[in-house]
Amino acid sequence: MSPHPPGRVVVVGAGVVGLCCAWHLLRRGAEVTVLDRSGVGAGASWGNAGYLTPAMAVPLPEPGLLRDGLRGLAYPDSPLALDRRPSAHTAAFLAGFARNATTRRWHRGLAGLSGLSRDSVAAFDELIDGGVKFSTHESVIRIGLEQPGEAAGLRHEFDAVRAAGQPVDYADAPPEPPFSSRIRCMMVLRGQRYVDPGEVLAALADAIRTAGGEIVEGANVTATGFGPDGLRVDTWTGRPHATDAVVLATGAWLPELARPLGVRVPMQAGRGYSCTVPLREPLATPLYLPGVRVAITPYRGGARLAGTMEIAHHDAPFRQARLDAVLRSVRPLLDGACWDEVHDPWVGPRPLTADGLPVVGATAIPGIHVAGGHGMWGLTLGPVTGRLLAEQVMTGEPVPELAPLDPLRKPWRSTSGSERQKRGA
Repeated sequence: MSPHPPGRVVVVGAGVVGLCCAWHLLRRGAEVTVLDRSGVGAGASWGNAGYLTPAMAVPLPEPGLLRDGLRGLAYPDSPLALDRRPSAHTAAFLAGFARNATTRRWHRGLAGLSGLSRDSVAAFDELIDGGVKFSTHESVIRIGLEQPGEAAGLRHEFDAVRAAGQPVDYADAPPEPPFSSRIRCMMVLRGQRYVDPGEVLAALADAIRTAGGEIVEGANVTATGFGPDGLRVDTWTGRPHATDAVVLATGAWLPELARPLGVRVPMQAGRGYSCTVPLREPLATPLYLPGVRVAITPYRGGARLAGTMEIAHHDAPFRQARLDAVLRSVRPLLDGACWDEVHDPWVGPRPLTADGLPVVGATAIPGIHVAGGHGMWGLTLGPVTGRLLAEQVMTGEPVPELAPLDPLRKPWRSTSGSERQKRGA
């Protein structure tokens, strides 16, 4: 235990990662203020599929995705879309992504994620046991495949996750509704869960305020660093926030604040789209369509559809054409949906890293920490990330599970625990 744990901590970002970190910091006795440029869950947290699926939390850079993604760029309805005029930043990210899309590096990234994924479900239960009022729903994930040969890649991925230490229970099963006749085979992934992301975010915000924490919306942070009176956080409006420690958890906007702090891991917004579709019959379990990379979850009497990966600027406008592409890809594969009553269209920028690993831990500036880059798995891994980083911030001691996620690592190489400890927490 550090002899002087920080008394005041400012958390920048009110998504699931930032709110979970704030909650755990409060539990450890810190005075916490959360600042967000917009509002609670305004980034990628609110509109995602709500999967709580550690068995599916794998690094994004892998050879098959790179090959299929590049091939698909020629088709407007491809699950992967790229800005027609990518910036120099995006081009550098894609180069780093390609460099990391090898089998060896994918397995190394999977091992690096295992410290988070193994405890991800228990971290949700810890929130609930601590009084955060939301529910998780245990369920199988039904995975629909158009061609039997498509199952081989999924089996290989699940077996690799299992070998990395994460329990994975899957089996083949005959196709069943609401999959259409185009789905010729099905797999079931057991022991997973799903949540309503909006419910989780609202419950976390309520719990933080009840515990004495402050959440300031509309506070656009411009810089962090040392001023005349010590560590401070500056915003566009209002006085600077004096603090003893800072956690930056701003999702796809993280590079803007983290790069001056020595964080050089390339990050890029991978925008996902979602909507809600009424169903003629209730949906009993989440569904996944890997051929079109769309997740479907029971949601408020209907289903939430979430998919696509649009590599573009995080503040680019909503593109109806991308959501339409998601709907076109799902429509022939799913029966019983009311396609004329689609509502709640949404886009959110998921924070991707070039090596597929989050950046969680201390920066080059003492007292400033980052937590981001979780890609599509920010909801699944947010609570465990918040717990582990809060422990490291308050104790001043390195947490072994965070060593591979070192924000100061070279982009193409994970950092070992011994190397991280030599530099200090």
